[in-house]
Amino acid sequence: MAAQPFNIADLKRRMQGAAGVLKTELSGLRTGRATPSLVEPITVEAYGSNMPLSQVATVAIPEPRLISIQVWDKSVVSAVEKAIRDSNLGLNPNTEGQVIRLRIPDLNEERRKELVKVAHKYAEAAKVAIRHVRRDGIDLLKKSQKDGHVSEDETKRHEAEVQKVTDTAIAEVDQMLAHKEKEILSV
Repeated sequence: MAAQPFNIADLKRRMQGAAGVLKTELSGLRTGRATPSLVEPITVEAYGSNMPLSQVATVAIPEPRLISIQVWDKSVVSAVEKAIRDSNLGLNPNTEGQVIRLRIPDLNEERRKELVKVAHKYAEAAKVAIRHVRRDGIDLLKKSQKDGHVSEDETKRHEAEVQKVTDTAIAEVDQMLAHKEKEILSV
């Protein structure tokens, strides 16, 4: 098998993927206002598999502090309720037929701090994923050097490039975290 060529663009893409996952996870943390992105990460056990909530229901925001979920199939309503309860969003579903209403309560100080901790956990997971991509890139470079495909100088130059891309991705994660933290803690 031929050695895989070093590609900085591929490493950047993979690091951006980790940042994208973080952005999605952070959008699911509530800040006291109702948004459809709050329930986006919820998966429902329906039809023998785990499905995103958006594939079994319509999500609407009729009021600033209310999320309305219109479940399409009556047999899935209880599974949607269970998924919402298990989602750790601190929301209590109120069901009337096939419509589930989620009132968004004011966040107390303790809940805000819990949400900040969750945001930090998500950010750390994204940083770990980015560091894994960096490690993969550097391992590939070292293997290429050992196999005689690239010189030591070229390896060092590419390692510096990889580190620069990694630092940029980590800074982006820190920036997203700081923004979300400010959003959660502001009243």
